[in-house]
Amino acid sequence: MVLPGNTKMDVKHPSPEGGLEHPDQITSRIMGHIYHHGMTTTSGGNLSVADVSGNIWITPAGTDKGSLKPADIVCVGPEGVVTGKHKPSSEYPLHRAIYKARPDLRAVIHAHPPVLTSFSIVHRIPDTAVLSNARKICGTVGYADYELPGSEMLGECVAGEFSKGHNAVIMENHAVVVGGRDLTEALVRLETLENCARTIQAAGFIGDMTTLNEGQLKNLSDCGVSGILQGAVASGEENSADEISVIVRRGCERGLMYGSCGIISVRCPGNGYLITPGGGLRWDIASADIVKENDYKRPPGEETYRPEWLHDEIYRRFPAIRAVIVAQPPYLMAFAVTGRKLDVRTIPESWLFLQDIPIVPFGAQLPGRTEICDLLAGGAPVIMISNDSVMVTGKDLLQAFDRLEVAEMTAMSLIIGSTLGTVAPINDENIEKLRRAFLTGE
Repeated sequence: MVLPGNTKMDVKHPSPEGGLEHPDQITSRIMGHIYHHGMTTTSGGNLSVADVSGNIWITPAGTDKGSLKPADIVCVGPEGVVTGKHKPSSEYPLHRAIYKARPDLRAVIHAHPPVLTSFSIVHRIPDTAVLSNARKICGTVGYADYELPGSEMLGECVAGEFSKGHNAVIMENHAVVVGGRDLTEALVRLETLENCARTIQAAGFIGDMTTLNEGQLKNLSDCGVSGILQGAVASGEENSADEISVIVRRGCERGLMYGSCGIISVRCPGNGYLITPGGGLRWDIASADIVKENDYKRPPGEETYRPEWLHDEIYRRFPAIRAVIVAQPPYLMAFAVTGRKLDVRTIPESWLFLQDIPIVPFGAQLPGRTEICDLLAGGAPVIMISNDSVMVTGKDLLQAFDRLEVAEMTAMSLIIGSTLGTVAPINDENIEKLRRAFLTGE
């Protein structure tokens, strides 16, 4: 590709070899991620990056979105001069209009994730207030009436919604478009919004949802940790950091984590614990990104809640707990947003692994509250927090992750089962037999 004069790039995405990632590299890489994770089709979707000189680097028209290379990305200059071996996406007017309406946005993704597409064809907006992380990452969602794809009118209609302050817009019968300060932020919003939509869709089978008000949301920080009082991983702790990064990526592959959402921590042999960093794509976390927390304290003048507090409190009070996972998988969250009891008497493994999954009210994760620690003291390995997350503990990270998988599959089985017939749990007599055979040794 022939580059236009001075692009004055301000794209600060680290490449695997170090240094800065060029717009054509990150654009092709993120498009591949979107395609390979089922959020668009071979011919569908488009994304772009705007640099400080007004160039728009955009995916090409009529090409395989699953195999794009950096050389396939097209650069459209501020005067409309096209550089590259392909034509720019037919949705270029959409991207251009959004950047004009929102100069703070430097990346735009239009994709066809299946559940958000379902919202678009029933003319409905996903209410992000059902989950704290969804509202904080995505904000409120706009809605754009139908216009011809690729038209100037479509661009004007969608840009009008972005100009209202929305960072994500459902397009009537045309899926979704999201924006961000860079492509990583835009992708985090896309994945978070799709999983919020999955939670809403699953919850529709089991009960009425509750939503959070602004007062409940105001003191919460983002899904990641704050970056305050964190240190480098010390010698001897590298294996635990490796294990965390492997389990995070597995969690993403299994649909248990997404975007920047999901926290894993592991107790250190000596003092403190290792924990996933705040922000960034969970898919991309490496062992070098894992940080150490020694003694979390809210900094003077810091009013917002930080997730480190709860991890610190758990490790301080419960020596037998060596791993904690906090996540928002959609089927478990369907129970968390409806307040419905998750009956784990589905198959023997579910009951033996989980016993019971209590739900605590939203806010129980805040400093000064005792509900979660009281349940941990009573032996509960999995706890759901209404409209927020599920927290899983274990004697090691693999046990905690196994419990998270079993819990999500149990929730999924219950919801899918309710669409097939009447769910029939294991009866009390057979539960007692399981207890005697596997738990009491009688």
